[in-house]
Amino acid sequence: MDNNAAAERNIRTDIPYAIEMSHITKEFPGIIANDDITLQLRRGEIHALLGENGAGKSTLMSVLFGLYQPEKGKIFKDGKEVKINNPNDANELGIGMVHQHFKLVEVFSVLDNIILGTEPTKMGFVSEKAARKRVMELSNSYGLNVDPDALVEDITVGMQQRTEILKMLYRNNNILIFDEPTAVLTPQEIAELIQIIKGLAREGKSILFISHKLTEIMEVADRCTVLRKGKYVGTVNIADTTKEELSNMMVGRDVKFVVDKEEAKPSDVVFEVDHLTVKSKIHKKNAVNDVSFKVRRGEIVCIAGIDGNGQSELVYAITGLEKPEPGSKIVLDGEDVTKKSVRYRNTHGMSHIPEDRHKHGLVLDYTLEQNTVLQRYFEKEFQKSGFIRFGRVREYSELLIDKYDIRSGMGPVTIVKNMSGGNQQKIIIGREMDREHDLLIAVQPTRGLDVGAIEFIHENIVALRDSGKAVLLVSLELEEVMNLSDRILVMYEGEIVGELDPRKTNPQELGLYMSGAKRDKAGADHAEGGERQ
Repeated sequence: MDNNAAAERNIRTDIPYAIEMSHITKEFPGIIANDDITLQLRRGEIHALLGENGAGKSTLMSVLFGLYQPEKGKIFKDGKEVKINNPNDANELGIGMVHQHFKLVEVFSVLDNIILGTEPTKMGFVSEKAARKRVMELSNSYGLNVDPDALVEDITVGMQQRTEILKMLYRNNNILIFDEPTAVLTPQEIAELIQIIKGLAREGKSILFISHKLTEIMEVADRCTVLRKGKYVGTVNIADTTKEELSNMMVGRDVKFVVDKEEAKPSDVVFEVDHLTVKSKIHKKNAVNDVSFKVRRGEIVCIAGIDGNGQSELVYAITGLEKPEPGSKIVLDGEDVTKKSVRYRNTHGMSHIPEDRHKHGLVLDYTLEQNTVLQRYFEKEFQKSGFIRFGRVREYSELLIDKYDIRSGMGPVTIVKNMSGGNQQKIIIGREMDREHDLLIAVQPTRGLDVGAIEFIHENIVALRDSGKAVLLVSLELEEVMNLSDRILVMYEGEIVGELDPRKTNPQELGLYMSGAKRDKAGADHAEGGERQ
């Protein structure tokens, strides 16, 4: 570790570890999730835990937080062995955790969620005034800036995460676990979170940062421990390593960070949106305002923009999840599908990887194999005389498991809610890319995936393009936008404000369009695939 950084952050190497997990083994039916893993966290350190989807990162942290009991191994805090039977024990030891999928009550206010379970009382009544004062002091001190009276269901994902952080600070936790904290955040929210985490470390908090995003780890962490397939690979000082070395440790091979693809050869139009308008459910302004564009065979068109500028509503209208305003027109393979059902679009050439895998992509209480045929169980291949051919469903799910490296404890019969977020995403990607289609709508397709899986998915999307399919990509990741797309359409406040060629632009110019500082009216009016002069 850089001695200057250690001194600046007051990372203590002369005292026992703040947390030491020694030789931890945790098993589930059919899988050893953690196989003899040792992890050592120093006082005041930001320690990253890196690994592929399903490598055992979240399981190890769940052991530390008392959600699981290990079969073998010991946990030490400040050099003394401790027994953590449940999250209450963890909180009493000063250990807090922000889970990948937040543990908030949506109909409660931010303040109620923060103090839930530790409400201060006076003569048997909750003393909300004192709690509010302390929450606001913490919010201001750490730059979290939350509205204590807002309902959780009405605030952004970034604000929900800040609420979770305040829950930990309110309980005086000094060991903070962040489980995939940036998986659902916008680039702006990620930058803000990284500054918050660095500020917490400067205050002397010890932080475990679970991620598979190498850029973030290189920016925020002091040391990094790498897991692969449930086993310990090694621990390295961030100052002494590179992204390439970490990716090799994580997946066991070299990973390409640039997408290899030949120049696109677009042909006939597969998909067209004409004067599409969608009303906003929040504001008086339209969420999508008079948007028109075309997508051709053999090209990847990317909708880029800062989150909340109408991309979600655009996709909902295109896929049939939301009704557009009169005058809007959606054409697929020459047919007007504006008023057609979701199933009709699915069975007539449209595949959709949704942005919210839990809300629109999976039935969490169903098995892996059931989720692979959600849109196809009625086809002849999977049913006969009204009865599902379970043997064929099993064969198909095993084919996708093998092709897309979907990892789970019990294979096809694993309940999906028990799988890691990245492997849940792989189910959807495998199902949608494998279905017969002419148009793939991919919204944040690599969200929650590790570098090896991202490389694989990008290669498959390019292969789809090269086979003559049309791809509409919606992404918040600038690197993905620049690497993967053949044309970029930028959305700002519900409108297409520019069409860019990724070979002739750069992230800085793209950022100006995304922020509304720059607008190309010609490109906005003629987003039709090579027709602009």
